Amino acid sequence: MTRPPTLIDIGVNLAHDSFDSDRAAVIGRAFDAGVRQLIVTGSSLVSTDSAIECAKAHPGRLFATAGLHPHHASDWSAETASALSRAADSNSVVAVGECGLDYFRDLSPRPAQRAAFEAQLEIAAHARKPVFLHQRDAHDDFVAVLRSFAPIHAGVAHCFTGDCAQLEAYLELGLHIGITGWICDERRGAHLLELMRSIPASHLLIETDAPYLLPRTMRLPAPTRRNEPAWLPQIAATIAAARAEPLDVFAASSTAAARALFQLPALEPPDPV
Repeated sequence: MTRPPTLIDIGVNLAHDSFDSDRAAVIGRAFDAGVRQLIVTGSSLVSTDSAIECAKAHPGRLFATAGLHPHHASDWSAETASALSRAADSNSVVAVGECGLDYFRDLSPRPAQRAAFEAQLEIAAHARKPVFLHQRDAHDDFVAVLRSFAPIHAGVAHCFTGDCAQLEAYLELGLHIGITGWICDERRGAHLLELMRSIPASHLLIETDAPYLLPRTMRLPAPTRRNEPAWLPQIAATIAAARAEPLDVFAASSTAAARALFQLPALEPPDPV
């Protein structure tokens, strides 16, 4: 039996309540599938605390981000800033965010979104940690804010779904690019296939964004819409094919890129099967 290639899921919402009944089993299935390290997304003070708890329960394998999603930007306050600053200094936290701009839903006013985004960039700069970035229908303002802070320590454009011009802008800023199961959706993600060879291997990362964005190419034994990190190999295989690379070559470069950006420790090789 051949071991699956080692992968790192750089964005999984394990604090989501859909995992409350089987979180340990979900983590176990991920490890069995070769997803040997996971970064748990913090998008509010509550989910940040939960992400840190997950990371502390699985040292060296799970890590956390600390941030406030633009949907919650109206909640920003001095107390929020203080709490996220303390969280960002935790050894379990490897990035600040999920932060950014979302003009698709506008669940918080745009000025509030920009203020919370800029404040979190400041926190990241002070903590000398990368940023985990969200952008939807706000490209121009998003890039303008980032350019005003350049050079930022480092960062990843989480769940990239944009076009060639947006990709070039993010790479010019030095950002890494996070690709999700969106690329497996022939209805809306086919354009991403053509862009995969344009991303340097050192800046191409993969993520499930679970429980969201279940890859449409998955054939599951039971009906479910919940995504989980064990399905990351499906995304990796799709990207590798688009890059005309063997899966093990892409897995190695993606894993190396994730460890370099987030300063993750290498793991001992698993025992042979």
